Amino acid sequence: MKKTSVMSIVAGWTMVIGAMLLGARANAQTAATEQAGQSTNAAAGEQQGIPVTLTLRSAIETALRNSRDIQVAKLQASVADHASMVSRAQFLPNLYAGSGAGYTYGIPETPGGRAPSVFNVTYSEEIYNEPLRGQGKELEEQARSQKIMLEDVKNSVIMRTAMSYLELVKVRHSIELLRAEQESADKILQVTKDRQTEGYELPMEVTKAELTKAQVTQRILQLEGREDELEVFLQGQLGLGQDQRIEVAAEELPGEAEQEGANLVAMAMQNNTGLRLAESDVRAKEFRLKGEKRGNLPTLEFVGIYSVLADFNNYTKFFNPNSFQRNNLNAGIQVQVPLFSARTKQAIGLAQINLQTAQATLANKRTEVSAEVRQKTLHLRERDAAKEVARLELQLAQQNITVLQQQFGEGKASLRDVEKARLEENDKWMGYLDANFQRQQAQLDLLRTAGQLDKVWQ
Repeated sequence: MKKTSVMSIVAGWTMVIGAMLLGARANAQTAATEQAGQSTNAAAGEQQGIPVTLTLRSAIETALRNSRDIQVAKLQASVADHASMVSRAQFLPNLYAGSGAGYTYGIPETPGGRAPSVFNVTYSEEIYNEPLRGQGKELEEQARSQKIMLEDVKNSVIMRTAMSYLELVKVRHSIELLRAEQESADKILQVTKDRQTEGYELPMEVTKAELTKAQVTQRILQLEGREDELEVFLQGQLGLGQDQRIEVAAEELPGEAEQEGANLVAMAMQNNTGLRLAESDVRAKEFRLKGEKRGNLPTLEFVGIYSVLADFNNYTKFFNPNSFQRNNLNAGIQVQVPLFSARTKQAIGLAQINLQTAQATLANKRTEVSAEVRQKTLHLRERDAAKEVARLELQLAQQNITVLQQQFGEGKASLRDVEKARLEENDKWMGYLDANFQRQQAQLDLLRTAGQLDKVWQ
């Protein structure tokens, strides 16, 4: 009986403890679920503090979605669109209603020359006014140029994001190499100290080994600082939290810029944003000049007015009381024929000067873009050659390590010789990474000049 009671008590406590453990586990799962639901960035959809793994394409797509520069450029394009609509609205029906009251002494009239009324409705619509139409077309072309500038801002975002991403890949790989190099420097320093103790090395050799180790440590600290700068910049570009680490992967650019120089020049003449802006400016100035030259032609406008007149404005004292009426309607066409207009002549001269300036700017821009594409094509080829040299130097250093390792196994080479060879290999690795990054930088620069940067990631 006593045994049964003890077992019952034990079973009861076991159930209680099990329930507590299950409850704690459920609470932990609930807390984890709530934490997973909290996101530092809606676009990235990642938990706070958890690394975000990005490819080059996904980084660029995220930057294009979240860039504040692009948002500002879109607003500026919208402002230009609305400005052109304001000018265009004068050629559309405009209807106004008004009311007023005032004291009249003498002939009733307003400062605008119209009869004072207690209520009026005015209608106006420009039908033919070439200077005004030319100004409107100029504003419409300027609105289109703002859209070209929006494309240029997008290209700038792509360029900055891609360069930061690729440099972050290079910096992190270099830090890994330097940490391996630090281990080799430690081994060399220890071996050198041992040999000095045995009387086989001078103190100067120990100092050289210590200097090598210190230099490696200095380079690691410099690269870690650069890594932090690049990560913070990318976090801002992508709209991520400041404590979110970014994981990147080494990859090559998807686009190929190694085309014939003539083809790239032809592409640049069609797609270079600076050139397109200059062409748009010429078209805008042509519209303005065309409109101003037609300033000597008549203007035509639909007008209409309905007004309700009041007796207290003394109309019957100055006009025939029998013909006075409160409700009045006037509608028709207003034509103005310019007999002499000093403004038209000066406006034409100003428009001509502006057009000539825009045409000269366009010609200079074409020459500049053509030369720039050829120069950057040559620079890319030089970067290709430098990358190949760095690759062969790295390959030679790796082959040298293989030979020294075999000699070390045979007792023909020392550990210090092997570790020095590893140091040299790491230096060649970093040289190759630098050469590859410079080549990628030159390729991106050439693609942007040729107007192909945004098309690479379409």
